[in-house]
Amino acid sequence: MSAEIICVGTELLLGDILNRNAQFLALELAALGIPHYYQTVVGDNRERLKHVLTIASGRSKILIFTGGLGPTPDDLTTETIADFFETPLLERADIVADITEKFARRGRQMTPNNRKQALIPKGAEVLPNPGGTAPGIIWQPRTGLTILTFPGVPSEMHQMWRETAVPYLTSQGWGTHIIYSRTLKFWGIGESALASKVAPFFNQSNPTVAPYASKGEVKLRVSARASSEVEAENLIEPVAQQLQQIGGADYFGVNDDSLASVLGGLLTNASETVSVAESCTGGGLGSMVTSVAGSSNYFMGGVIAYDNSVKVSMLGVEPSDLDNFGAVSKPVAKQMAMGVRSLLGTTWGISITGIAGPGGGTPTKPVGLVYIAVAGPDRVAECYKFLLGQYRPRSSITYATACHAIDRLRRKLVERL
Repeated sequence: MSAEIICVGTELLLGDILNRNAQFLALELAALGIPHYYQTVVGDNRERLKHVLTIASGRSKILIFTGGLGPTPDDLTTETIADFFETPLLERADIVADITEKFARRGRQMTPNNRKQALIPKGAEVLPNPGGTAPGIIWQPRTGLTILTFPGVPSEMHQMWRETAVPYLTSQGWGTHIIYSRTLKFWGIGESALASKVAPFFNQSNPTVAPYASKGEVKLRVSARASSEVEAENLIEPVAQQLQQIGGADYFGVNDDSLASVLGGLLTNASETVSVAESCTGGGLGSMVTSVAGSSNYFMGGVIAYDNSVKVSMLGVEPSDLDNFGAVSKPVAKQMAMGVRSLLGTTWGISITGIAGPGGGTPTKPVGLVYIAVAGPDRVAECYKFLLGQYRPRSSITYATACHAIDRLRRKLVERL
């Protein structure tokens, strides 16, 4: 038994509207423990909608529609579903009365085209819409198939789902289990590399393990189907522990953890502080660190040393090293980290210097070349070189650079544990 989400609306296909309804329903189905394997977006076209119905009704037991329930000619969902199952539409007097009363409350008179919203397939139940004029339906056009329809307006759909659809589904015996997930997060390893390390886990059925990546961060989602969250956690825990061990130092956190929040926790636990010196990221590193609530306890401040004169006057970088090696170099990065640590009196200093592009690169120093240095209590700065790709957008390079900088200090702190 599985559900399928079908979102109707040409505006979705054109990208005019972000399809948040599918995400909402996917999360809600998981909370009810109802598996769903397919989502479809289809435009306001009768024949294409029938084609979707042909496929979906043959592979899924619950079809959940959003959109296409309004009064205009391009709102085709209800009439197309009825036509597909060769069922007549009947006007419901109670729906007409409800729409008329809602218009009256707004000081308006219902226009004739709104009566279209009172037409539902014979034998279908009304799925009330407290917030709008377009009701949905709950219908079993044949044994083993249930159809639920909702308007595309998210606020209306959410209320209808929670107040009517969820109680209905649970009364039918669906939703007796939950699907609960834990997301493990990794930095410093590619998706394919991590996937190859944990490949045997992808063959499991409960819990399941699935990889995905976003903006350089790689994630493993471990999901279990169980009768309770506690039972699901018990299924997930041993698998998650094994995956963390395989990930090693690349593993940094779980669920809502970020590199910055994990670093903040490590610094707080150690009663240590950090400061930053930034060139190519222009404050992006400091912004990322201070995005965490309570960061004022461990982040003292930073220097945006874009011009070489600032590197020399504030951070103590040797002018001769700038002349001999250039601003984007290992010696300069080390001196920047040491300089900001000394200037602000912190336990740790992190520095960044690089070429974010799109211009400024050379054959020996291409766009995407970045040096990150970390200076610590031992008064030694370690430097790391990254080649982040000369064809990436500037914003992507600066974001990845800030993440790598946080990750370098995170790894050093973890090593001491």
